[in-house]
Amino acid sequence: MSKPAQIELRPADFNDPQLRQLVEAHHAYGAAHYPAESNHELGIDELAADNMQLVTAWLDDECVGMAGFKPFGTEAAEVKSMHVLASGRGHGIGTKLINHILELARAQKIDEIYLETGSREASAAARAMYEKFGFAYCGPFGDYREDPESVFMRLALK
Repeated sequence: MSKPAQIELRPADFNDPQLRQLVEAHHAYGAAHYPAESNHELGIDELAADNMQLVTAWLDDECVGMAGFKPFGTEAAEVKSMHVLASGRGHGIGTKLINHILELARAQKIDEIYLETGSREASAAARAMYEKFGFAYCGPFGDYREDPESVFMRLALK
């Protein structure tokens, strides 16, 4: 009998080559499914910025997922760089990451959290997960503009 996979969430270590590979995979996935002008992924330096919080998900010894959030204004934040590698899917990692991000946001007195994700079939599973958490569709926020390749969602945390 094999032992169940061990899932661990850790703060991002921006010197870890596995995190860098995950960020590259996230960018490659976006580039494969969406035009460049509709991709809003952050680079490793932007993810390491002081105003970003990024957590990684590890399945046994492999970094298979990440999610972060970036405050804007004093009471709102945006989910950024949510991605789970194919090798990590089916273990509830996306759910664990979003739960953790929402806990962090609530602890920082964030009232509402937004996200932008893709409108194509490649992002259908992500949209379904966000809907499960109670995110509702909304219009563009922050610096975003209407884009047929994007959907915008919002969740009130209070």
